[in-house]
Amino acid sequence: MTVPNASQAPAQEQHTNIWKVAAASFIGTAVEWYDFFLYGTAAALIFNRLFFPSFDPLMGTLAAFATFAVGFVARPLGGIIFGHFGDKLGRKSMLSATLMIMGLATFAIGLLPTYESIGVGAPILLVLLRILQGFGLGGEWGGAVLMAVEHAPANRRGFYGSWPQMGAPAGLLVANAVFSLFSKLPEEQFVSWGWRVPFLFSAVLIGIGVFIRVSVAESPAFRAQQAAHQVSKAESAGPQKLPILEVLRTYPRQILLAMGARFAENGFFYIVTTFVLTYGVEQLKLEKATMLNGVLAATTVHLVAIPAFGALSDVVGRRPVYLGGAVACALLAFPFFWLIDTKSTALIVVAISLGIIAHAAMYGPQASFFSELFGTRVRYSGASLGYQLASVFAGGLSPLVATFLLSQTGGKPWPVSLYMVGLALVTLVSVYLSAETFRGHLSEPAPPAPSAGAEGTGERREVA
Repeated sequence: MTVPNASQAPAQEQHTNIWKVAAASFIGTAVEWYDFFLYGTAAALIFNRLFFPSFDPLMGTLAAFATFAVGFVARPLGGIIFGHFGDKLGRKSMLSATLMIMGLATFAIGLLPTYESIGVGAPILLVLLRILQGFGLGGEWGGAVLMAVEHAPANRRGFYGSWPQMGAPAGLLVANAVFSLFSKLPEEQFVSWGWRVPFLFSAVLIGIGVFIRVSVAESPAFRAQQAAHQVSKAESAGPQKLPILEVLRTYPRQILLAMGARFAENGFFYIVTTFVLTYGVEQLKLEKATMLNGVLAATTVHLVAIPAFGALSDVVGRRPVYLGGAVACALLAFPFFWLIDTKSTALIVVAISLGIIAHAAMYGPQASFFSELFGTRVRYSGASLGYQLASVFAGGLSPLVATFLLSQTGGKPWPVSLYMVGLALVTLVSVYLSAETFRGHLSEPAPPAPSAGAEGTGERREVA
């Protein structure tokens, strides 16, 4: 049976809707990432003193980054649960729920008593709230990118799919800007209450994000599946038709390749935006403001680079753009730290900006690339699973691994550079083995057996 066209609306209505959806995806995702990145910035700069004061500074930082990593462990669970209901009930209905979970957890972190007040209970509560953050973000990404990709014209999925991806640098930009502002307070005030305000400010952003998202229509591809009675129905079809089990049975290769494709993108990003703060402040004894301003300046470049690379992938394909980004990450691994070690503000901005551009070459086309690997029935589950599982082993661990490697060499960053090269190699192999997807149609079924021989054909390989 042929699945109906993804949308029956007039062309003008489609044009209007996609911009509305893209804007809503961008704003909502930016709010989620603001909350998530805020924790990473605080973990790098202050949490070691507030929640792990009994450790020396380096071990306290390791402990803070360990709680940072916990959020990534929770993300696959969020992806599985919200992916299940997103494939059964729709993409839109999941997005407000994930936003609320993230916002409440972030707001609560701003109210947490510190180790000095309640002892070991403080880091335990911090970990629990970080788990909630990860759970919410784990369900957020899949729904946000699918709303954008499934609403987009076939020849513009890379560009519009990059809009929710832009939410990551936007969230990072706002998180670091707000944290930078309050870090200028006298040290006693910042440690006492200043660090809390950015977390409490999350309540305002969450209200804005939910208000915007409720006005967006459901994904046309999902509505088409509903009309054709092809949405996964676990209750009537038995446990083998649970979306998560169906995607594991039908698309195991695609899930593994998506995971591998994320290693350089995800791990590299948290090294150049989160670990670098600790490296600059603790190892090079630079001012917090210097490092934060370097990240802020580079993040503005990121906002432009992501949609540019997403649009480029609509022309030349997802794989060439993604592979170029992975190669750039490997080539920058050593020069990145050479530039940071100069302690020159200008060169620090250059280093982080180059890293951000390399990351954008992968992150820009990623939403459309991952979405096109899976059929509509299980796309939320499949894209979320590949994306979120990799975050546990790549982004979640990278600041922790980098800090540990630094401690083993007396502060010399060359092992961290080798680690970054290793991440890039995993991604290069995974993307090379993936099929090109940019010329396919989300609603048309095709065999799901990609091979290296199909790399440049531009054919879709999907079960819809």
